[in-house]
Amino acid sequence: QVQLVESGGGLVQAGGSLRLSCTASGRTFRRGAMGWFRQAPGKEREFVVGIGWSGGKTSYADSVKGRFDFSTDIAKNTVYLQMNKLKPQDTAVYYCAADDEDTVQAMGVMWGDYWGQGTQVTVSS
Repeated sequence: QVQLVESGGGLVQAGGSLRLSCTASGRTFRRGAMGWFRQAPGKEREFVVGIGWSGGKTSYADSVKGRFDFSTDIAKNTVYLQMNKLKPQDTAVYYCAADDEDTVQAMGVMWGDYWGQGTQVTVSS
């Protein structure tokens, strides 16, 4: 059974930083793609960042480029999302996701075959 467990959300003032973590189990870590989505109140879930393991490509949504940084720790089966210069519009539930195929290499985004439970990020103005 695939499990993606997130941590690190919270409340931060605009301009601040947070780091999210996601630890995967139940699947081959470097298979397909892994990354993050977010869903703000009243909006659809949107792709934030992902890495395609086979192609080695990392893709960011335009809205977070230059502010968010994605990294991995293969030994810990964990991916991270370092969020800097946070804005109120970054407020959302952030979900870790994994795909069985390298969707990032193929499309620059992910499908979201597997999901974590989500972690709330709130940015106050």
